[in-house]
Amino acid sequence: MPRILLVDDDLAILRLLEVNFRMEGFEVHAAAHGEEALAAASNATPDVVILDLMMPGMDGHEIYERLRGEPDTAEVPVIFLSARGRDDALEGVDALYVQKPFDTVELVEMAKSLVQGTP
Repeated sequence: MPRILLVDDDLAILRLLEVNFRMEGFEVHAAAHGEEALAAASNATPDVVILDLMMPGMDGHEIYERLRGEPDTAEVPVIFLSARGRDDALEGVDALYVQKPFDTVELVEMAKSLVQGTP
């Protein structure tokens, strides 16, 4: 069963994603802020991370950098979510990018492809 870490400070989006990924057979770990996300990734290395870019406190970019700095999560595929256009700060970042609002079915398929190694 593939393991996914969902990180978003919008609890409605987080719950929507949780339900959809569970229905598709994923083991879901959810976090509403950076420290919670890092702890979840440390406790159970995900196969893929869906990460909101704009969050209070530790933003998605910082979480991404911290995940990349740990041996267990350095190679885990990441999909960034954001309500704004692709951020210049993401240039050179090895992650996919999806703008909100997003199509949940497409996001699930994207995550499945990453887990299977075919982005």
